[in-house]
Amino acid sequence: MSDADIRRAAFGWLAERVAEYDDVLPWQVLQHGFEVNGVRVPLVSRQGIFKPKVCELPLSMLTAVDGPYDDSASGDGRFVYAYRGHDPDHRDNVGLRELWRRKIPLIYLFGLVKGRYLPVWPVFVVEDNPAGLTFTIQLDDAAVIDFGELSTSVAPAPDAVREERRRYATREIEVRLHQRSFRERVLRAYQTQCAICRLRHRELLDAAHIVGDKEGGEPNVPNGLSLCKLHHAAFDKYFIGVRPDGIIEVRRDILEEHDGPMLLHGLKQLHQTRIYRPRSSANQPDPDLLEFRYERFVTVASNNPLADP
Repeated sequence: MSDADIRRAAFGWLAERVAEYDDVLPWQVLQHGFEVNGVRVPLVSRQGIFKPKVCELPLSMLTAVDGPYDDSASGDGRFVYAYRGHDPDHRDNVGLRELWRRKIPLIYLFGLVKGRYLPVWPVFVVEDNPAGLTFTIQLDDAAVIDFGELSTSVAPAPDAVREERRRYATREIEVRLHQRSFRERVLRAYQTQCAICRLRHRELLDAAHIVGDKEGGEPNVPNGLSLCKLHHAAFDKYFIGVRPDGIIEVRRDILEEHDGPMLLHGLKQLHQTRIYRPRSSANQPDPDLLEFRYERFVTVASNNPLADP
């Protein structure tokens, strides 16, 4: 198979895996990769810029958590990716430069927490800065993928249209990156379990904000609770509240309602129990934020228990 065929296969395989794993993939899955013509093709290595043996040019690039390089969003719909080392002619840097020259896409793997990555594709190297030892990267729309000189099946869009499309796609992924990073850090702090009922199925867990974005809440672990989907919804809709000391309160009208075993065991029996807290004091919920949220719960429960504030 050609290099372009391998990239298409990699992109298709990733689409299936992110649907299976809810966007964020474990290192082991990426390292195992996929098979093409009986040959296994991994998507990662520890080096950051990775070219499988069957590929002519690098297939993926990786930003590690607490890695040695200063990779970051540039703030203008682009990402800055540091060279491998300080030699512009290192083979990995030469490989990315050739992708830039030939307008060939690759995969960008963002490290969220140790061992878990958000894959983004197709991305393009759009600028080479040898003086700053960096490349500039942009995401593009997979629906209009162009494999550069490796394919002539797609007519390239005008430069201005392509640039705006890529800026929009890159800004969108920045939002998703922040959301997924918050979720992964909160779930890890709570040992992948619901802080209320201890459910341990990752697929059914969310990272709930104690104080929401619109109210100035920060996407950090002390402003988060790991909650299953039932208790996340109950927390958001003020069916339940959490006091600053971690004690759970259930709204009075819910306590007085009779609606079968799910209401009884899923909500009513939580009243006056205590949430599970992370072991690290740095990751425990901020009491001031819990107090702010609890005061809102009390107000909603007192004034109109069936309505959002």
